[in-house]
Amino acid sequence: MRVDDIFIRGTATRLPSSLSIADAVADGSCPPQVARATGMLSVAHSPDESAAEMGAAAARAALARAASAPGDIALILHADTYHQGQDLWPVASYIQREAVGNTCPAIEIRQMSNGGMAALDLATAYLTAASGRRDALLSAADRFCAPGIDRWRTDPGTPYADGAGALVLSRQGGFARLRSLALLADPELEPMHRGDEPFGPAPFSHRTPVDFEEAKRAFVGRVGMSFAISRANTGQRTVVKQALADADLELAEAEWVVLPHFGRRRLEAIYYRPYGIDPARTTWEWSRTVGHLGAGDQFAGLDHLVTSGRAVPGDRVVLIGVGAGYSWGAAVVEICDRPAWARG
Repeated sequence: MRVDDIFIRGTATRLPSSLSIADAVADGSCPPQVARATGMLSVAHSPDESAAEMGAAAARAALARAASAPGDIALILHADTYHQGQDLWPVASYIQREAVGNTCPAIEIRQMSNGGMAALDLATAYLTAASGRRDALLSAADRFCAPGIDRWRTDPGTPYADGAGALVLSRQGGFARLRSLALLADPELEPMHRGDEPFGPAPFSHRTPVDFEEAKRAFVGRVGMSFAISRANTGQRTVVKQALADADLELAEAEWVVLPHFGRRRLEAIYYRPYGIDPARTTWEWSRTVGHLGAGDQFAGLDHLVTSGRAVPGDRVVLIGVGAGYSWGAAVVEICDRPAWARG
């Protein structure tokens, strides 16, 4: 989808503290082979701050940077993948109360690690659907902790991290312009993260902590590895190709590519080699100190490029996402200006 007159006014990231991979290996938490395969140095870690609280903090910071008033916000979307801190509870309403305080729709997006990209697409459509809608607040937050998640073993190729990202999407102008968006889903891959276990009556009725590898083994055992890889590669290539075509851009022409915060081996297999992406054009060196933020990798990655000064006016940034379910997302963002809050 080609996008016109939609901008990004503000971004923000909340990363409470850091946990060293070397320390995690030394105390037996992280298997040495996981550390070697992923190439990660550390992960963002929250000793006690909930995902919802981190999401609200990032949302407040993004709103302040955007100079958006409560009356400007026409929609709030909060993306997440895991427990937000309370049961049977509307976390998006908490973000609204803590960060905005208005009465617009506030909705949770639960599309796993592609949730941020799904929120970007939905918010773009919402803002353009009626006149008078100015801004949308998008946030994404997760805290991956015991007993449900083992950040090192639940998904061994990707160390999971705690943190939040947020951005303000706007029709009123901003430091970056959204040029295109593409989303795609392939439900034939849905069982890959479900496995063969029967449906349970309560959270964590099976496999506590969650074990994605066991579910993947069961799925691949039924359909074959070539089927799974072929469908996954096709989905990713389709959305990237569509987003680039709608922006009149080739991937090699983009100055920056924001990828999911996977470990190095997965990035090599899924993105670097197949697409010819130079890691120097990505946020790898930063993301290897952060880890996988669930639905928030793209928001946090874009915020890092802007606040660090790496992305300058005229640069094109390609955002790429993937989430269990299975779905993929891609977007092209053009940096128009370096905002005052990112100038040191």
